[in-house]
Amino acid sequence: MRIAMKVFFTLLSIMAGALVPGCAIGHKLVLDTVGPAPAPPTITASTASNGTLLVYSAFRRNADFNRRDPYRQEYSDYEIFTAEGKRLRNVHNNSGTMLQDAVPVPLAPGKYNVVARANGYGYVTIPVMIVAPQTTVLHLEGGGVWPNESAFNGTNTVRLPDGQIIGWKAETDLNFEK
Repeated sequence: MRIAMKVFFTLLSIMAGALVPGCAIGHKLVLDTVGPAPAPPTITASTASNGTLLVYSAFRRNADFNRRDPYRQEYSDYEIFTAEGKRLRNVHNNSGTMLQDAVPVPLAPGKYNVVARANGYGYVTIPVMIVAPQTTVLHLEGGGVWPNESAFNGTNTVRLPDGQIIGWKAETDLNFEK
């Protein structure tokens, strides 16, 4: 009887320990709004009315041997929602070129929510601001190349909890804080 009780409490402890991490799944990661880099825009006739969203989502988990280069990593797909929560578009995030780069998506100016996989975080929801004719860039793949990284400071970037920069803080959010 005493051995059976020890086994019971040991199994009960193991099961309780397995359930505790499951409680954290319901928490939502809340980030600031990401916007285009604070650089002067270059206006062209074809992009004057729209902005562009470019999402470098976490790489896909499974190999796709039907693609052009099955050994090159491919960005995972993501969804775009309106600020009100209406699903606007599912983006297959592969340009189809030899580089298999992320797909630029033209969008009307405004605020949107992007649901995408972030390396080390699973699916995250990130508010983004689209400004014509600029490009809003998200780096969720675990690091990115920022051409004007020297302009980053503690207040003009949006970061994941581990400190990784995922984008520029939207100008409207910066103006709101002043």
